[in-house]
Amino acid sequence: MHTWIDTHCHLDEFEAHAGPAHLAQIRAEAARAGVAHCVLPAVELGNLDAVRRLAHQHGDSYALGIHPLFTGRAGDGDVDTLAGALQTHHADPRLVAIGEIGLDYFVPTLDGPRQERFYRAQLQLAQRFDLPVILHVRRSSDKVLKGLRERPVRGGIAHAFNGSLQQAQAFIAMGFKLGFGGAVTFDRALQLRRLAAELPLESLVLETDAPDIPPHWLYVTAAQRAAGAPPARNAPGELPRIAEVVAGLRGMPVAELAQATRANACAALPRLEALLAI
Repeated sequence: MHTWIDTHCHLDEFEAHAGPAHLAQIRAEAARAGVAHCVLPAVELGNLDAVRRLAHQHGDSYALGIHPLFTGRAGDGDVDTLAGALQTHHADPRLVAIGEIGLDYFVPTLDGPRQERFYRAQLQLAQRFDLPVILHVRRSSDKVLKGLRERPVRGGIAHAFNGSLQQAQAFIAMGFKLGFGGAVTFDRALQLRRLAAELPLESLVLETDAPDIPPHWLYVTAAQRAAGAPPARNAPGELPRIAEVVAGLRGMPVAELAQATRANACAALPRLEALLAI
């Protein structure tokens, strides 16, 4: 069986949704499918402890940060509190990045200047603690890149990348890998599928963003939801099937993709290498 790294998975959401036993089942199913490791990004102060605890419990890794979607309810002192947590846990080998941080211009109610302040402040933390970053770049690639030019960090991952070829090349030139997940499985995602097929292999990592961004085989349409069907919930165990789609788009063996994306994940998040050797 091929082994995979899910570079972006919100395992704590499964625990919050249905309890620890449900989470343990989800993680065990992923392990049986060949997902050897998950990276668990935080999204706000309220789940910093959860992602750290679950990473240790399940042999995974975690990132600490404040997501742009949560900046509206974050306090002005939350970045200082985050800095304290990073200081406390910086020597923890399972802490692999600062994240999930970035910008989101898809949600119209978000305060743009406020999320930009949080983004810049967290880039400064990445510089201070010499950690890579896991970036949220929904409809914001150019401004995220601008922040990185002003406050260079040691690379990381542009999660759920869905920008242009030129934006992809700009992230790659700055030492970032690009995360591909469930969205690439949709036939209508023409530009994204073209990027997955044509970008240099060394620039790709795989992710699920579970329980979000379900692949096409899990997707529940608006009509189905209106008829009473529950929304789809993605899971890390879907990663191998997502990988098969990417391998098919590239015309390459799945085993080669597994090996390459593992190496790419370790390049993006250098602390992973030692963890995977345990």
